[in-house]
Amino acid sequence: MSYRQIKWLILIIPSLVLTTWEYTRHHFFLDHISMELGNWLSPLIEFTVSLTFLMKLFAMLEATQEELQRERSRQIALKEREKIARELHDDIAQSLFLMSIKMDQLEHVQEDAKQVKQIKELRKTVHQVNEYVRQAISNLRYPTDPDALPWMQYLESMVHDFTTETGIEASWNWHLSEEQLSAKEKVELYASIREALLNVRKHARAKKIWIQAEGYNKNSWSCIVKDDGVGFENDKFGHKDRYGLKIMHERAEEMGWMFQINSEYGKTSVEIRKEAS
Repeated sequence: MSYRQIKWLILIIPSLVLTTWEYTRHHFFLDHISMELGNWLSPLIEFTVSLTFLMKLFAMLEATQEELQRERSRQIALKEREKIARELHDDIAQSLFLMSIKMDQLEHVQEDAKQVKQIKELRKTVHQVNEYVRQAISNLRYPTDPDALPWMQYLESMVHDFTTETGIEASWNWHLSEEQLSAKEKVELYASIREALLNVRKHARAKKIWIQAEGYNKNSWSCIVKDDGVGFENDKFGHKDRYGLKIMHERAEEMGWMFQINSEYGKTSVEIRKEAS
């Protein structure tokens, strides 16, 4: 029952009960009930009905108000988390990304073996910190309460924001139910799709993307993000601009998923697949 319906029932029921009682009293019980007794019974009947029905309606009204307040609090929290996540991405994550590129360049021009080793260790540390930051961003953008917002709605919202901000057309073909994914898998798959969209936005110069997923059985599914952009050369993970692909690849390995990239016939596809164990 909606909030508006509850309010109207609270207003209508006392008047309706009193009107019904007075009509019944004057048309059916006038010869059996005196006027004085009828006057005493009127407030008693109204009080009894109010106590029986209106208390339940008031409880429902309070529950509805509490739920609305919780929803407002969730929305405020999500906006704040999104704001923090955006600041992290725009500042720290981008700075770490640039540091990684510069260290890659420095490693190629450095001849001293000891210094090269130190640079590699430093780059590994930066990579780990960058992964922590990206995971923090992902966690901030994902609802803390799984019931706060359906995962599919959250995923569709991300794709909608992507198309709105970039003007790239998105084709959506999703046949993977939430029940086939654990909470951890939802977070990691969402982060991987976000990273794939980010790569398309930065590098692909695409006009259209295709996002499709298929659930084969309880423990087997695949997800593909495809674009019609410029593609890339064979060094998928070696080139400095493919840092996001490295992260997706490592994330898939940690989850035990298959990760595959293809760039041919004017289309580039990133596929994540889980095979039944």
